[in-house]
Amino acid sequence: MHSQPPSLSPCLLNGFKDLTLAGVQEAKPPGLFLTTPPVRPLDNLSSPAHLAALVRHRRRDIPPKMSAFFEERVLSVHHWTDTLFSFICTRDPAFRFKSGQFTMIGLLVDGKPLLRAYSMVSGHWDETLEFLSIKVQDGPLTSRLQHIEVGDTVLIGRKPVGTLLTESLLPGRNLYMLGTGTGLAPFMSLIRDPETYEPFERVVLVHGCRTVGELVYEDLIKDELPHHELLGELVQEKLIYYPTVTREAYARQGRVTDLIFNGKLPTDLGLPQIDKALDRIMLCGSPGLLTDYGAWLKANDWAEGTNTHRGQYVIEKAFVER
Repeated sequence: MHSQPPSLSPCLLNGFKDLTLAGVQEAKPPGLFLTTPPVRPLDNLSSPAHLAALVRHRRRDIPPKMSAFFEERVLSVHHWTDTLFSFICTRDPAFRFKSGQFTMIGLLVDGKPLLRAYSMVSGHWDETLEFLSIKVQDGPLTSRLQHIEVGDTVLIGRKPVGTLLTESLLPGRNLYMLGTGTGLAPFMSLIRDPETYEPFERVVLVHGCRTVGELVYEDLIKDELPHHELLGELVQEKLIYYPTVTREAYARQGRVTDLIFNGKLPTDLGLPQIDKALDRIMLCGSPGLLTDYGAWLKANDWAEGTNTHRGQYVIEKAFVER
């Protein structure tokens, strides 16, 4: 599997040590459809008295504001590179989100929640949650988050939000998902959602990064999803993956914006040039991508979609690395 670090974009965060390790499951790959709820930490308590005592203990140690968050267990951690990692945690059955959304996640630091916005990598139907994060050595949150281990607890915000929703786009010919760095995260959720493909002839996932090692989830996209028993046929028919690298030799090289401005991207794929009357665009990633291409879209009169009005493109502006 390949990997990928950050580019001042989205989707990351954390965990704090919990009171008990009861109920922790062995890490396993995320399934595709939500079937049974994940084992919760309280499931294995021996008696009602034990449960009541633990609840009182938790209420004493955790600030009242924690009610705004779910407390979830880390099931696995994968370090892609020295600057990028992902983790999978349990998912409360009450947590619901739409593919492409993000939520606040974080750690308890000095008695207070330290939070940042992270997109869900996992599908909205998945029984677990997955997040992709960069490692910022002096970052208030990510300097701690990168050291989480299996069994640790992360805070997950109860209110997912976000603009990267297919329901905010007009139906069209081809949907281009343009992501750089960790901006890939929300698109990983979207390409695992059958509803993403319905309004379009093709879904083109473009991932730009600096090095080949930063091409996270490449094997999943190229090898696993096309053979999945439920999504495979749809993925084979409609999904096109276009990874590109800027600082190393690779089959495809160049900045995402340059590849679009000069028309090379659709030409490489044997597709017609991007047309605002027919095609739709989603943007998530580095400030450079959002600023350069976002300005170009506005200058060329592309209509931005919102939660009340469908448009020709949507852009996620919520992520600023700190």
